[in-house]
Amino acid sequence: MEIYEVVTYFTLLLLLFSAARVVTTSNVIHAAISLVFTLALTATLFLLLSTQFVALVLVLVYIGAVIVLFLFGVMITRAPLGKNAELDNDKNKLIGATISGAIFLLFSYILINGFDGEIVITSGSSTELLGEILLSRFVFPFEIVSFVLLAALIGGITLARKDEALVDEDQI
Repeated sequence: MEIYEVVTYFTLLLLLFSAARVVTTSNVIHAAISLVFTLALTATLFLLLSTQFVALVLVLVYIGAVIVLFLFGVMITRAPLGKNAELDNDKNKLIGATISGAIFLLFSYILINGFDGEIVITSGSSTELLGEILLSRFVFPFEIVSFVLLAALIGGITLARKDEALVDEDQI
């Protein structure tokens, strides 16, 4: 076994542990931190596969923006920071595990039988083609998503803010 394979398997093992921690913890902040580790380890796998652009996008977009926005939303809405009893649902764990296993088996079957080991290389670098597609075909959807995230942030601030001028104790 080469060192590359050892590093890959070790990264995959850490990734599986971190992903399991995301869905099994009952603390929202711990779940967000575990999600950061999961995404960082996924970026590491992309680096091991020599897809530096995808790894950089994963770090910048998901770790740098989405997780920060998630933590900001948790803090701004004053969500419970400790263990949350609503997140512990023992009666549905078996159903969730069964559905997750079925999805894993389905995706494994599709990946193993769908590609037949053929590698198709198109002209130009993958980063160049990806940039062309993103900046020509998908510019409008990205702008729409940015406005949706902005609206969600403004909505979270509005819900979390207490404006004493609008609420009188006599009206309650």
